[in-house]
Amino acid sequence: MSDTIEKKRHSLSHILAQAVLDMFPDAKLGIGPDIDTGFYYDFELPRTLIPEDLPIIEKKMRHIIKQNQKFEKYSETVDEAIKFLKASNQDYKIEMAADLKDKGEKEISFYKNSQFVDMCKGPHVEATGKINVGTFKLDKIAGAYWKGDEKRPMLQRIYGLAFDTKEGLDAYLRMRKEAEKRDHRRLGKELDLFSFQNQAGGGLVYWHPKGARVRNEIETFWKNEHFKNGYELVYSPHVGRSWLWEKSGHLDFYKESMYAPMKIDDEDFYVKPMNCPFHILMYNNSVHSYRDLPMRWAELGTVYRYEASGVLHGLLRVRGFTQDDAHIICTVEQMEDEILEVLRFSLKMWKDFGFEDIKAYVSTKPKKSVGEEKRWDKATKALEKAVEQEGLECEIDEGGGAFYGPKIDLKIKDAIGREWQMTTIQFDFNLPERFDMKYIGKDGKEHQPYMCHRALLGSIERFFGVLIEHYAGAFPTWLAPIQAVIIPVADAHQKYAEKVKKQLFEEGIRVELMIADETLGKRIRHAEKQKIPYMLVIGDKEKESESVSVRDYKTKEQKTVKLTSFVKAVIEEIKERRL
Repeated sequence: MSDTIEKKRHSLSHILAQAVLDMFPDAKLGIGPDIDTGFYYDFELPRTLIPEDLPIIEKKMRHIIKQNQKFEKYSETVDEAIKFLKASNQDYKIEMAADLKDKGEKEISFYKNSQFVDMCKGPHVEATGKINVGTFKLDKIAGAYWKGDEKRPMLQRIYGLAFDTKEGLDAYLRMRKEAEKRDHRRLGKELDLFSFQNQAGGGLVYWHPKGARVRNEIETFWKNEHFKNGYELVYSPHVGRSWLWEKSGHLDFYKESMYAPMKIDDEDFYVKPMNCPFHILMYNNSVHSYRDLPMRWAELGTVYRYEASGVLHGLLRVRGFTQDDAHIICTVEQMEDEILEVLRFSLKMWKDFGFEDIKAYVSTKPKKSVGEEKRWDKATKALEKAVEQEGLECEIDEGGGAFYGPKIDLKIKDAIGREWQMTTIQFDFNLPERFDMKYIGKDGKEHQPYMCHRALLGSIERFFGVLIEHYAGAFPTWLAPIQAVIIPVADAHQKYAEKVKKQLFEEGIRVELMIADETLGKRIRHAEKQKIPYMLVIGDKEKESESVSVRDYKTKEQKTVKLTSFVKAVIEEIKERRL
């Protein structure tokens, strides 16, 4: 994002606050940053905002912009700043200033335009007139706890959109409208794929038969591809004694995201938030030679992590999910080849599922870290070399790695250009040390192996949500829960329709028969809404000629073909996993 658009978005947040204060003189201001698509500002107001307020506030903002008010920066001592804010009755700003004082700050900067003054670091555009009134739009109203704390007051947040040009704003609005059509939560309900039963616990997914069919195809493909790539599958328990999570460090660093313990035989057990400690225990169960390495162990392991209810979002943010997980344990000599193979494997998987636009992000050593410097250097170079060899577009996030190792993140773009963070290839120098992992080298001595955490799809739930939105619910035939639907025109065609169904079923094609108890038009519309790849309409002509009238959902083409020809073509399409 350019500095110019950041400045415009940040300046618009101030203009928004200025307009709201004009409408509600007693408003108390929270924070107002720029964000990826625009800006927002949080307010405590004398009444609840309604959507009809937004055009009024937006009109005031346009008036401020047309006045071309100059942004002027000045600074005050912390004490003078607090005194000024108290006089303005801005309680939240006073708290922010007090926080800065506690951190040792001596001065606080302010920005002024006309009579409006706000505590802010900046930067801003030179004057309000630098913003084109056609490049922004107030978007929506939401609630936001002060400082994200559920125990603090709930403020009202106004979101705005802002782009460099009107064309950029219009393009974003078109993309968002398309995204709403593809929303996996709506499509999941319409296509009867999954649900959430909040009365039994929020953030936990209930997979319906059709959704389970798709999931089974994903998991079967995942397992077969892992076997082909030299992985072994493992299964691990869902709970572990507190000792395990103390040893791994999760109880020190991750406890807020773990569920409360349960008592078993007077000991605390926790449901697992990760699979890795279990895999390490399996490795440590016996002595290993360098000849045993590399070990590639994969698991579709269901884990549980506490997420606040406010951040749960369909399949994309849940509390229980199945991690597409694997751990590679290898020697230093094997490391480069292993990372390259993991990256190639990941890229193949994404392309098999229909994602071609993929970008890599390499995160390097942060200031605070564990592990020897030479291990970090070798691991980071292995990651960078793998990305380079595959010719991927790449960004380096200097110092952005976890304290326990560098990583590659792969982000994919879906059918409408949205970027999703999915694959992670993460080195770990922490757990091998904590669990004293060893192997016997060629020299007969003990050595600590390198360990790499690796998730290709991320989690099955999140991946499924992204997949639904990428295909707008119209899955490729090999993934579709129902691959063909048979629609007899009338009762007289029912017997032949059942014969067609039997033949398709015996060939492994997922098929459904819609009997003639409703009008033909209604059944066709229902099949269309279910986004079934092939609709087979059967009437007198089809019955007599042992054929089917095939309508392709995606191309909308309709043709009559011999039943045997249709079956052969669909089997081939499924086998090749055509997209």
